[in-house]
Parts: sequence; structure tokens; C-alpha cells
Amino acid sequence: MAWLILVIAGVFETAWALLLKESDGLSRPWYTVAFVVCLTISMVLLGQALRTLPVGTAYAVWTGIGAAGAAIFGMVWLGEPRDALKLISLGLLIGGILGLRLSEG
Repeated sequence: MAWLILVIAGVFETAWALLLKESDGLSRPWYTVAFVVCLTISMVLLGQALRTLPVGTAYAVWTGIGAAGAAIFGMVWLGEPRDALKLISLGLLIGGILGLRLSEG
């Protein structure tokens, strides 16, 4: 169950990163409120997952999901550049996340 909570926390981390971008420096109120809500949910869920998961593994997976999610959404919906090195790096990041999950059994 802790892993599921951690993945959901990572999804909310992706959301708050994207909302922070859309808030335009916290100057757009609705995006700013949504950012704070997603940030809070992400942190609360991370805290719950840390009750049973090792901090190093959980934190690396949480940030990895957020980083990969933000990069993928940025490329798909925000028109950010896609190049081979970026895509290979994302693949390595996702592979690292899966490796950490598998190492915990």
C-alpha cells in the first residue's frame, strides 16, 4: 500500500510542478491555489509512505516520478523541445525508478 501511496504522491508532485509553471510566478490566483493544494497533498502522501518505506528510496522515487512526469507533460502539452538525449535520459530515469521499486521487493 505504501508504494501505491508513493506513486500517487509522485503524480501530485508532477501536478504541482506544472501548476507552478502555469501560475506565472504565483501571480495567477487559481493556478496558485491549485499548486498549493497539490503540493500539500503530495507532501502528506509522501509522509504517509515514509512510515514504512526507506527515506532514500521513497524520496528518490517521489522526485523521479515528479521529474519524469513534468518533463513528459512539458514535451507533450507545453511544446517543450524533444531531443534524443532528453528522451534517453527520461528512459534512464524511469528505469531507475523501476529498479528502486524492484530492489525493495
